[in-house]
Amino acid sequence: MRLQNPNFEIIDETDDFIVVNKPAHFLVHPTSPGGPRTLFDELKDLLLFEITNGGQISIITRLDRETSGIVLVAKTAETAHQFAKAMQRHEFHKTYHAIVWEWPEEDEFTVDQPILRQRDVRESEIWVKQTVHPEGKACLTKFRVLDRFERETTNGRRFSKIECTPETGRMHQIRVHLHHAGFPIIGDKLYGPNENHYLEFIETGWTPKLRKTLLLNRQALHCAGLSWQEFQWKAKVAGEIAEFWD
Repeated sequence: MRLQNPNFEIIDETDDFIVVNKPAHFLVHPTSPGGPRTLFDELKDLLLFEITNGGQISIITRLDRETSGIVLVAKTAETAHQFAKAMQRHEFHKTYHAIVWEWPEEDEFTVDQPILRQRDVRESEIWVKQTVHPEGKACLTKFRVLDRFERETTNGRRFSKIECTPETGRMHQIRVHLHHAGFPIIGDKLYGPNENHYLEFIETGWTPKLRKTLLLNRQALHCAGLSWQEFQWKAKVAGEIAEFWD
């Protein structure tokens, strides 16, 4: 039995792959030399024996820095190729849990709207931001309400816990579609109440002013399930999201 890494939870492991539960605020890949340690760095240390004996690290399912949950990693070139083909055939099925503002009227709803980079169709100070637009790529997400609740500490504001099932794999898909539907994810600096919160965060970091508006210092989005063939992996929601929901 391999010892657990203090920076993430090992959900499953075979000779061919490893599945981990990534916490929020933990980058998957390095973004610049000398930057903070990432999931990739930790995996290099964890899988040193396998790498030394011809293995490799191929991260198959990636998550944004602030999104927590399941990440699938191939340990061999053959497995990485197999997973890549499976991704092309849409054989992987993911489910996410999100906490959003307000209560949807229906228990289940679908957003079938194309998205593209916002700067491609209008001025935007944020390069990565996506938006719904008829000229974008096809994009479909299914949503199911798991719970509706209120919090006294937020003056009775209404929130919902939602299960999200992306049928396509576009950048920021779930966040964009929930914002488009009128139920932005709490803590989302980019697709929340105002995109200027993202710009403010880049300039000042996390502040009491941002907390008052966004409520959480991360987007409340968690990859809770991943399935492929006979494999089914699950990761419980923990940390700030679980505390907020409870």
